[in-house]
Amino acid sequence: MEEVKISTEFIKLDQFLKWTGVCDTGVDAKFLIIDGNVKVNGEVETRRGKKLYPGDKVEVEDRSFIVK
Repeated sequence: MEEVKISTEFIKLDQFLKWTGVCDTGVDAKFLIIDGNVKVNGEVETRRGKKLYPGDKVEVEDRSFIVK
């Protein structure tokens, strides 16, 4: 599991996917999320604007992250 530190109170899911390098563009992130390929805290998340806070876990493809 990769730790990802943020310097703000939260980060939106689509921004997070770009920040971590999972996606190159917001459009790529949008379709990855809409297609149901992203889990947040073990649940499939289809809202690209979902706010992630420290302690949240994100799983996508073969990678997993924890927000710090």
